[in-house]
Amino acid sequence: MPTLIKNGTVITAADSVQADILIEDERVVLIGLDLSSEGAQVIDAAGKLVMPGGIDVHTHLELPFGGTVSSDDFFTGHRAAAFGATTTHIDFVIQPVGGSLKEGIEAWHDKAAGKAAIDYGFHVAITDLRDDVMAEIPSVVDEGITSLKLFMAYKGLFQVDDTTLFRAMQVAEEHGLLVMVHAENGDVIADLTARLLEEGKTAPKYHAAAHPAMAEAEATGRAVAFSGISGAPLYVVHVTCEEAVEQIALGRAKGFPVMGETCTQYLFIFEEDLAKPGYEGAKFVCSPPVRQPKDAGVLWKALAEGGLQAVSTDHCPFWFEGGVNGRIAGKELGREGFHQIPNGMPGIEDRMPVMWHAGVGGGRYSANRFVEIACTNPAKIFGLYPRKGTIAVGSDADIVIWDPNREHTISAATHHMNTDYNVYEGMRVRGWPEKVLLRGQVIVDGNSWLGAAGRGRFLRRKPFAEVL
Repeated sequence: MPTLIKNGTVITAADSVQADILIEDERVVLIGLDLSSEGAQVIDAAGKLVMPGGIDVHTHLELPFGGTVSSDDFFTGHRAAAFGATTTHIDFVIQPVGGSLKEGIEAWHDKAAGKAAIDYGFHVAITDLRDDVMAEIPSVVDEGITSLKLFMAYKGLFQVDDTTLFRAMQVAEEHGLLVMVHAENGDVIADLTARLLEEGKTAPKYHAAAHPAMAEAEATGRAVAFSGISGAPLYVVHVTCEEAVEQIALGRAKGFPVMGETCTQYLFIFEEDLAKPGYEGAKFVCSPPVRQPKDAGVLWKALAEGGLQAVSTDHCPFWFEGGVNGRIAGKELGREGFHQIPNGMPGIEDRMPVMWHAGVGGGRYSANRFVEIACTNPAKIFGLYPRKGTIAVGSDADIVIWDPNREHTISAATHHMNTDYNVYEGMRVRGWPEKVLLRGQVIVDGNSWLGAAGRGRFLRRKPFAEVL
């Protein structure tokens, strides 16, 4: 049966218009005024906004890390995403050490099989870039994967040297792959970490001291320079600080194909949170670390004005009190030292509400820019547009009915993420999803879950995607 969304205000990256939307066979087939409802299921969106479903291109579901595994899998994470108005995400395949990229891809397909409840894609994070793996890189395009991640940090574990990074960028440029980098100087971090631990500085707050902003800025500038030399499109993940934003701006001013994202936590959580009494600061440990309020001001401005192209979450949740009541181990693993705290925060459910509330509601950008950075730009950059990221004839009917006036208090007591804390605990937001549709089917209706494990589809993405 067709579905007709009537009487709403359709918000895309380009326009805000009063229109009805007719959906058939999972896609938008007609947009117009006063469309006939004969034979259709009608959703009345009077007084509401109608937006494309959110796209989170930086997530880590069921990720082995630091002696444990992130606590959301491809069902619990997807359900939480949907309740937060996100209908598509891209997760990071981690190449097994000593193994091939194909083995990693197969392992992640296995994780998603029978569990996926929203649509998803994969990046490939390369952890062991041997010559045979370098030769394997072009083959990932045939798997529908068109983005690679390389680490300039995690010395002795994932970190690649400059020669390896540059060679990988040359291969990526030739085959239409986007290179993503975790930009921190791993040598500097390793040295500072060792010194801090020798001095007995083990509390969570010292995580920030071990990862200074200039170590991020230096690595960002290096990656930007390599992009300029190689011509490879570069996407710098989880940008946190003013100095890194400056490096991206410099590269873009020179015409290099470079882009960047920030993540929600860097706009709301700061170094002072790492210093909360007792072990509470461990909740906020991630890499790169949270910074200062002045950095958040720069990030907001960059999101509004185009210096950064997207906002994601780096969703990588762990239990704060793991290892009890059947829970897998979590943040408690780092009680003896900040270097052992599993890195990551929950956030996939909260991204759209907090970015609307503080961004649109806070006067930092328009509703159209919100859609652009949360939906449309991610789709364009990662080869999903116009199937995803917009409301247009022929697009997948991933649609959110958004109530701009509904208020909600964010809390671990009511969220759907599989963890025992929320980094935005107690935040009162204005603007909340009323209904969420995945390919035309309502999967969230108010507080009710109508989706199903196994309904999410793997998205094969296009190479040579747009550089914004």
